[in-house]
Amino acid sequence: MSCIGFPGFLLLGAMGGLGFTELLVLFMVLFFVGSMAFWIWMLVDCATKEADTGNNKVVWILVIALAHVIGALIYLIVRRPRRIAELGR
Repeated sequence: MSCIGFPGFLLLGAMGGLGFTELLVLFMVLFFVGSMAFWIWMLVDCATKEADTGNNKVVWILVIALAHVIGALIYLIVRRPRRIAELGR
């Protein structure tokens, strides 16, 4: 039996394709891996490129580490553009 149409790998049922549950699990795994990579990227970015003066670096590292993806997103939106404008890195 041949598959007609573009998403042949998404066929459901007896044809051996991926069902809704498998697609949901795959999406969740990809989302988790992506969010972890983003969190680590922001943590390393903050630890290596923030200025050592004052407590800004320590506070932002704590915000990112304790608030996980939300903290990393806050750092990306609020602090990173300002740091790049001030320090050029």
